[in-house]
Formats: sequence, C-alpha cells, structure tokens
Amino acid sequence: MSKTLNFDASDHQTFAPRVVAWQQTHGRHDLPWQNTQDPYKVWLSEIMLQQTQVTTVMGYFERFIRRFPGVSDLASAELDEVLGLWSGLGYYSRARNLHRAAQQVMSEHAGVMPRSAESLQTLPGIGRSTAAAIASLCFGERVAILDGNVKRVLTRYLGYDQDLAQSKNERALWSLAQDLLPQQQIAHAMPHYTQGVMDLGATVCSPRQPRCEVCPVRSGCAAAAQGDPGRYPVKTKKLKRSAESWWLLQARTSDGAVWLTRRPARGIWAHLYCLPMYESFDSLRDSVPACDRSQLQTGEVFKHVLTHKDLYLHPVQLQVTESTRWVTGEWVMADQWATLGLPAPVRKLLS
Repeated sequence: MSKTLNFDASDHQTFAPRVVAWQQTHGRHDLPWQNTQDPYKVWLSEIMLQQTQVTTVMGYFERFIRRFPGVSDLASAELDEVLGLWSGLGYYSRARNLHRAAQQVMSEHAGVMPRSAESLQTLPGIGRSTAAAIASLCFGERVAILDGNVKRVLTRYLGYDQDLAQSKNERALWSLAQDLLPQQQIAHAMPHYTQGVMDLGATVCSPRQPRCEVCPVRSGCAAAAQGDPGRYPVKTKKLKRSAESWWLLQARTSDGAVWLTRRPARGIWAHLYCLPMYESFDSLRDSVPACDRSQLQTGEVFKHVLTHKDLYLHPVQLQVTESTRWVTGEWVMADQWATLGLPAPVRKLLS
C-alpha cells in the first residue's frame, strides 16, 4: 500500500523545516544563478536547466548574461544572435520562447517580470513548475515546483507508487507537493525550501545509488524504510524512439566560405542555420550542378541523439567556387558562421 494513503501529520510538519535547514548548511550555494532574487537570472537558469546538465549550463549562462544582462537587452536583440549564443545547448524552442517572453515582458508588463506564478505562466515557454520556481525563489510565494528531481524526492519520501504517466496521478502528486510546503515564515522559508528540494534530488536523492545515509528526511522516507528507493517514481509510458537518415551538403569555397540555409519555422532545428539537408544521397547529388557532381566526397556517418529519435547524418563534402549557388541560402565566412545559431553536429562538422 502506498504510504500516501496513510500520510502521517508529523511528516507533513517536519519535512519542509528539515529541507530548509539542510539547504542552508549543505545545499548548493556556488552556482552562478544562486544567491540572487533577480527573476530574470532565475528564469534564464531554469529554462537552460531543462533537459540539460548543470555543468553544461554554467558556461552558457555566464555568456548569455554578459551579452544580455537584463530582460530589455534580450527583448531588443535579434533572434539570430540569441540562437547563436544558444547554439550547442539544444532544445532551441527554449531560446525562441525566451526571446518572445522577454518581448512580452517589455510590451505587457512595462519591462518588469511578473511576481506571481499564475502571471508568469502567461509568458511563452514558462510552465507550471518553472513559474513556481521563479515565484518562490525570488518572491517567496508559497507554491510547489515539480521538476524531475523533485518528483523523485517526493515520490520516494511519500512512497507514492501511482503511475505518473497518467495525468490524474501527476495532478495528485502536485496536490501532495503543495501540502508539504513550509507553513511558517513563508517569505524566508520558501526560497530555501525550493532550492533545497531541488538540491536534494540533484546531490543526494539521485536516480541510482541515492545517498540515503546523509538525507535530512530519511527518518520519514517510505522508500528508505522499504529499502528500495529505485522503484520510485513509477512511470510506465516509454518514449517511442525513431530513426532518420539525412545527407548534409558541406560545400566550401577555396577561401573557407560555406553554404548555409535557414531551417523552416517548424520541425527539427527550426529557424537555425544549417548545411543543406537531403533525404538521400541521390537527391543531394541532383541538387549539385552537373559539372561538380564528380567532386562529391562522402564522409563518415555519425549518429546525433535527440530526445525522441536518432539522427544518422551523412556529410558530403564539395569544393566549389563562390559562383555556385543553390535555390536558397548564402555563402558565409568562418568568422560569420561562428556566431550564428547552428545545430551542434553542424557546428562540429564545420569546425
């Protein structure tokens, strides 16, 4: 039987204070987006950290803040420059939504980030958990977050064994997460609690080999009592992976210019600059002037892993003159393409 059916009131009262106290002495304090209540910086970090490791995000965050220190700077920038700074971080819809949201903050909120989780959710790319993180960390709002780390902490602590692939069960966990929030000194406790429960998931309550011996809430944790924390959270629905093959035309001139096209507004690598992509070698060859086809050289195939699919990329090199042109695109020199928004595998190929 799930422990949530016999929820102990004493657990409810002690969970948050223990997390708050632990965060102040043992939590993470040295990340560049911590020790601030600037909602712009917190928002940027939360978006960058979605589906991305902290170690990867740190360099991107610092470069982004140097170029766009405030929401007005981001709003007034060209999307190409934003995507250029984001290049290699992946999930590029996050960057496009950041840019749109910054513009919306300027046009609808007089350049001031909304203070409530409810209002923050009206901005593009800000969902329920991200909005709650900003509102609780920056403004002390008593509202629960539920990202991947926190789901793991709470389902283990509560012994919540319902399948989170079903939306009704995830809604129930949201309700339980709200019940566990601090009940005293809210404005002071909430930033520490929100950061603490994220830190617990990241540094102690890890997916594999959790460090239960140093967990501040172990005494009330159902999974620790059962001796099997790895069974939580329960989520039976698996992503169906697929695979695609693409041929990339890597055309260069003698002075180092490469031919780049702009990807469509929808689909893979939307809005990014890219080498021309083809569904087969034959279609790539047919796009090349007949006099240049004998110069095509195929490179080594490599796999690029996306969330839902594997891409098998076939680079095909071609040395041409700048007089050669395709239907869409342009010749771009190395000092230009280095600052453009490029998919990570394309940037690697060009480098």
